[in-house]
Amino acid sequence: MLKKKIIFLVGPTGIGKTDVAINLAQQLNAEIISCDSMQVYRWMDIITSKVTVLQRRKVKHHLVSIVDPTSEYNVAKYRKKAISVCNKLFNKGKIPLFVGGTGLYYSIIVDGLFSAAPLDKKIRAKLCKLLVAKGSKFLHSRLAHIDHVSSMKIHANDAKRIIRALEVFELTGQPISDLQMQRVGLGPVYDVKVFGLNTEREALYLKIDQRVDKMFKLGLMQEVRKLLKRKLSKTASCAIGIRELQGYFNQEYSFDEAKRLIKRNSRHLAKRQLSWFKNDKRIQWININKTNTPKQIALKLWKKLS
Repeated sequence: MLKKKIIFLVGPTGIGKTDVAINLAQQLNAEIISCDSMQVYRWMDIITSKVTVLQRRKVKHHLVSIVDPTSEYNVAKYRKKAISVCNKLFNKGKIPLFVGGTGLYYSIIVDGLFSAAPLDKKIRAKLCKLLVAKGSKFLHSRLAHIDHVSSMKIHANDAKRIIRALEVFELTGQPISDLQMQRVGLGPVYDVKVFGLNTEREALYLKIDQRVDKMFKLGLMQEVRKLLKRKLSKTASCAIGIRELQGYFNQEYSFDEAKRLIKRNSRHLAKRQLSWFKNDKRIQWININKTNTPKQIALKLWKKLS
């Protein structure tokens, strides 16, 4: 019996995944499941470059605007909802097409969650003190001694994941990478195809800069002002643009500096996303250039799937 197909389209922010995915979904009789940790939030349309109403009319999108920005959201909640959507799509004879740049969301769908030790406040507090005193690179070096595999996957500046990996080791005596090997995801059960979009670094950074300029024209400042009137959750407040504009609103720096910071931090995000995905050998990369239209790229992907 043929395995049911699940498709992923991943890549860095600003690369143009949405338009390609819509064209591909129309060719495949697929519906799109967002694989973006920020597009799950309501009222964050401009700041997350969320799919528009017109785009959603062309192809149905799932897991977009499902949570208030005052609420915390995590990978376990996302995975539960995403698998439920997959099953509904299979029952309708549709193909699930996951689209986004959140590597962790992609990973927990394909590879599953692992049973790790619960949070330990004492160990977490001790590690946080070390972070403040000696920095994330010091903690990353410690991680490299106990779990080389994880240290290669986790960036030296990703303090949150470094601390969690160290915490799990102290609680269980096992590297988190070993525990992750015990996970069971959808990968072995379904025919999972993963494609990644990439382009020359300079071209990507130009795309990002142009998108940020467009966001301001669409009303980014007004949207962020409204968001800041709410008590945003820790996860929602991590959206690039909120803290940068908050600094401008608080007269800590100029408008031009706020825009520069948003562009810079968006480029940094793209770099981190590429670093994450580059470690995954299952991804088939499609290098695009400025002459490639979304329709042409989608056709290329469709031929690879046929």
